[in-house]
Amino acid sequence: MSYEAIALLMFSSMMLMLLTGQRVFGAIGFVAVVSAFFLWGDRGGYDLGFAAAIKVMKWYPLLTLPMFIFMGYVMSESRIADDLYKMFHVWMGGLSGGLAVGTIGLMVLISAMNGLSVAGMAIGATIALPELLKRGYDKRMVTGVIQAGSSLGILVPPSVVLVLYAMIARQPVGQLWLAGVLPGLMMAGLFILYIVIRCKLNPSLGPILPKEERNIPMREKLRLLSAGLLPLFIFFAMMVPFVKGWTSLVESSAVGAIAAFMAAVLKGRMTWHVFEIAVRKTLGITCMFMWIILAALAFGAVFDGLGAVKAIEGLFTEKLGLSPWVILILMQLSFILLGTFLDDTAMLVIVAPLYVPLVGALGFDLIWYGVLYTITCQIAYMTPPFGYNLFLMRAMAPPEVTLGDIYRSITPFVLVMGLALALVMVFPNIALWLPNYVYGN
Repeated sequence: MSYEAIALLMFSSMMLMLLTGQRVFGAIGFVAVVSAFFLWGDRGGYDLGFAAAIKVMKWYPLLTLPMFIFMGYVMSESRIADDLYKMFHVWMGGLSGGLAVGTIGLMVLISAMNGLSVAGMAIGATIALPELLKRGYDKRMVTGVIQAGSSLGILVPPSVVLVLYAMIARQPVGQLWLAGVLPGLMMAGLFILYIVIRCKLNPSLGPILPKEERNIPMREKLRLLSAGLLPLFIFFAMMVPFVKGWTSLVESSAVGAIAAFMAAVLKGRMTWHVFEIAVRKTLGITCMFMWIILAALAFGAVFDGLGAVKAIEGLFTEKLGLSPWVILILMQLSFILLGTFLDDTAMLVIVAPLYVPLVGALGFDLIWYGVLYTITCQIAYMTPPFGYNLFLMRAMAPPEVTLGDIYRSITPFVLVMGLALALVMVFPNIALWLPNYVYGN
């Protein structure tokens, strides 16, 4: 059997196992070890899984994952995000669609202190959604806003997904984080521009708050503003020493976790219940990521041994005669297809052994491609019929918001994301300027 046929058999077997409801790491790891067993005998099969496990245990940057995840859960479980929303509520309420604009701002700040889209979705659905509906905002508008805004969590640093991509693609995490800053802010700006224009054309979609809710003393406004700046302080306390080279990535993640914990303590919100929930959720998410990385390393090792990447590169460029850009676009389309039934981490570990080396071989920058991958995941999260965020929103939304409303709500935001993806593809410096500037100096 040819190497191409073996690679195709591995992928089809893995997808078949995923369709049966098996856990992602179980399906990927099982196919990897069984393939190694049949290709290189029992010793090769056993050694492959063992070597992948040892590699994970010795991967020092992996210590950043529990730190960032703990930081995010402390901030969300201690309800510090409530202060953020109150700030936007007061300062943006006088603008048509202002609370929706404020919700995008809330999501950007939540992303800067969490790194996971699920947490942003939970906070947006529990804090912003009831307030927006109560004040007469169009239900399709607000559900689209929350879904789109929460997707920023995997692009704006400290993105956990970019940390995983960095480990698998062997790229510097700091450069990937900086590469995600301008595209993330650009996408948030495009969301805000769409909301403002849409509400200007149809003010009933986002009515202005009554004067009595906006006319509060300036002292109270400033207090809320200072409370809303707390997550930014935590973010800069973590990022500035890292970018300046004063701390390593792991040390900076520890600074962020400690700063979030101390902020919750100083605000009197760090109860034993909050601490226990944050630790439990951190442990669960971290273990899941570690198992997935282990499986991805084992799967990638089989592909390296087969030489499948070179074979597929030759198929695309020599036999089919496709240009590098056509191949890249086909890759992004495949991510959107996979995103209808997989989350971002699963998509990454399934195709990383194939796509990342192929992107490098085609001459593209792997830092830039990490941003493209992340934006495409954001689009896939919101693409019917089985987009990940669609079902999260349905689970959290009130009964009057139907699945049909949720499907229709995301169409304009998916188009905006598509525009952002096209801009980053056509103008790579949107992603690369900041890391080149910082690390070039």
